[in-house]
Amino acid sequence: MKYPVLQIALDYVNLSRALKTAKEAVAGGCDWVEAGTPLIKSEGLDAVRKLRGMFPAKTIIADMKIMDAGRIEVEAAAKAGADIICVLGAATDATIKECVEAAKNYGAKIEIDLIGVKDAVRRAKEAEFLGADYIGMHCAIDEQMEGKDPFKNIKEIRKAVSLPIAVAGGINSETAINAVKAGADIIIVGGAITKAVDIRSAVKNLKKAISKKVSVKTDLFKRVNENEVKKILRKISTPNISDAMHRSGDLGNIYSICPGTKMAGKVFTVRTYPGDWAKTVEAVDKASPGDVIAIDAGGVGPAVWGELATHGAIQKKIAGIIIDGAVRDVLEIRKLKFPVFAKLITPTAGEPKGFGETGIPINISNIKVFPGDWAIGDDDGVCIIPAAKVVEIANRAMNVLETENRLRKEIDEGSTLAKVIELLKWEKRR
Repeated sequence: MKYPVLQIALDYVNLSRALKTAKEAVAGGCDWVEAGTPLIKSEGLDAVRKLRGMFPAKTIIADMKIMDAGRIEVEAAAKAGADIICVLGAATDATIKECVEAAKNYGAKIEIDLIGVKDAVRRAKEAEFLGADYIGMHCAIDEQMEGKDPFKNIKEIRKAVSLPIAVAGGINSETAINAVKAGADIIIVGGAITKAVDIRSAVKNLKKAISKKVSVKTDLFKRVNENEVKKILRKISTPNISDAMHRSGDLGNIYSICPGTKMAGKVFTVRTYPGDWAKTVEAVDKASPGDVIAIDAGGVGPAVWGELATHGAIQKKIAGIIIDGAVRDVLEIRKLKFPVFAKLITPTAGEPKGFGETGIPINISNIKVFPGDWAIGDDDGVCIIPAAKVVEIANRAMNVLETENRLRKEIDEGSTLAKVIELLKWEKRR
C-alpha cells in the first residue's frame, strides 16, 4: 500500500444514505471505506456486507470499537467482509491479544484506536508489541466541539512505533496537510466528505491536499477555539444554535424588530425599572464595541429604547439590542437596519429616572443571562449561549448547519425529508 491514503468514515445511522455517499466518494477517488460505529450500531454488520459487495477491491474498515469479547466480534466483522477491524486501546491486553489472534484466522488486520487513552505513546508501543497492525489516533467528536487539537501526539507516536498511523478528528482539506506532515499514513475524514454538498469534489480536494501536501481552502467543516468563535456565530442561525443546545437557549417572546438583520456578540447587561430608559442609554457608553446590550425592563412598557439611542449604538459599534420590554420608533430603526429584538412595540416612552444597574445577572423570559454570555439574534429570535460553553455550542451549531446542507442536497435530488432520514424507522417506540 502506498501511503498516505484517504479513508472515508461513514458515521450515519441510515444504511441507504451511507451507501449513496460511499458510491460518490469512491467515484471521487477515496481509497478506503469505513463502516462507522453509528452505522454498525444502527444497521448491524449488514453495513459491512453491503460495502464489501459494492466495492470488492477496496479496503473495508469496520469501526467496531471493540472493548470486550474480542474473538466473537472480530470473527463476525471479518466474516462480513471487513479487512481492518478497530479495537479500543482502552481494552485490556487480553482482549487485544484475542482480537489479533482472531483476525489472523480470517486474514483480517487490527487497528488499535487510542481514543480516550491518556498515555497514547505508551499504549501505542504496547499495541505494537501485542501484534496490532495499525495505530489509530482519534480525537473524539465531542472533544472536537470543545476545540481540542486533533493532531496532538502524532509526532511522538510516529517516533515510538513502526506501524502505519491512522488519524481522525475533524480533518478537512485545509488541515489534512498537518496530519500528513506530522507522520500520519491514513487520513480518516468524516464530515468534510459526508456533509459536503458535492462529495466527489470534496474527495478530490482532500486527495490533492494529502498527495501534494498543500492546504486547500474551505469555508466549512472547521472547528474553532475561543479566539475565532465569532466567525462561526456570524455564519450560523438561531435554529442551528437551538438544535446544538438540545432545543433550548432561546428567549421566548422576544422578536426581531428589524427583519433581515442579524447580531452576534458578548452580552452587556442592564436591569431597569419599567419605562426607565436612563440605564439603557448609559449602557451604550459603558459597553464595548461588538457587544450586545441585553435589557431587563420587566417585560412591559413604556419604551426604554428608540431611534436616538439606536444612532448612538451605531456610532459605538454595538452589535445589537435585546429588550425584555418595549421599543418605539420602529420605522426609523428599520431604516437604520440595526438589530433590535424586543417583546413589545409602543409609541410611548418612559422617563429617565436612573433606577437600575448595569453589568449584573438579569432574567429575560425566564432565562438567566450573565455579563459575558453570548447572544445571537436573527429573524427566528434570540439565543443565549453561556460564556463557558460558547466554543462547544458554536462548533456543534456549525455541525448542524453542515448536516442540513447535505440533507437539503439529497432532498432536492427528488426526495423528501421523511424519506431521506427514514423517519418512520426512527420514530420512538416503547
